[in-house]
Amino acid sequence: MAGAILRGSGFPPEQMGICPAMTAIRSILLNIAFYTNLIVRMIVLSPAFFLAKRKKAWKIPKDWAASSTWLMDKIAGATFEIEGLENLPEGGFIFAPKHQSFWDTFMLLPYLDDAVFILKRELTWIPLFGQYVNKMRMIPVNRAARGKAMTQVLDRTRREMEKGRQLIIYPEGTRRPPGAEPVYRYGIARLYRDLQVPVVPCVMHPGLFWPRRKFLRFPGHFKVRILEPIQPGMDPDAFFAQLTETMERESDKLLLETVRANPHIPLPEVTKKRVAELEAAERATTAG
Repeated sequence: MAGAILRGSGFPPEQMGICPAMTAIRSILLNIAFYTNLIVRMIVLSPAFFLAKRKKAWKIPKDWAASSTWLMDKIAGATFEIEGLENLPEGGFIFAPKHQSFWDTFMLLPYLDDAVFILKRELTWIPLFGQYVNKMRMIPVNRAARGKAMTQVLDRTRREMEKGRQLIIYPEGTRRPPGAEPVYRYGIARLYRDLQVPVVPCVMHPGLFWPRRKFLRFPGHFKVRILEPIQPGMDPDAFFAQLTETMERESDKLLLETVRANPHIPLPEVTKKRVAELEAAERATTAG
């Protein structure tokens, strides 16, 4: 697969400037439509989901993700394109995207064959949602557990990966605003060492359009860039250093591209600071 482009916003370029009132209205409408779409599909399609075989049942959450993309486009005017789909290997691998928004937890599911998450066990206690999670054989973990419990999680993860599944791991562990100082966690290096599968880094900046901890959604267009896989067999420390350097270098490049392509987007202070640093470095390089 060479790539995917999702365009066609209902808002022409001359109307892409930010009007606070209209942005708020569109954001409210999108949030209502988004969660209504989620709840209705989860309830109405439950019989088909639970009666289907697990891999065939993936069609239902993947279709929901695709419909949410459509809603984001038609209501908020936000679209995206994916570069580097050809970098996704066949079979099992670790998918390591930047994590900035609720958006990136589900929008890429249609492009993965059989994704699996390691998630906090409390999510499996949510009525109906927990049953969906268990049906898809996600891997719950007690974050307070140590020793034997974590060994069991690793064994379960290895069994799922041997079936050719794609493990989604956010290297920074939690959502970070675009351009924030990176805080990578070493856990992905341990998984890389123990699972012996390729790791596919992925950079993007959906947090500019679907910000964390805010209800506002902004119009515009952004890219998701899937990078070349890091093959198994490296020393874990060397792998961790390469992953961090590669993701931050490519993330910085894409941040500048995204901000310049969407000058109407209001930037968080941390993003403004990083953009200014990158532009200063760019000018210094040009002058030199």
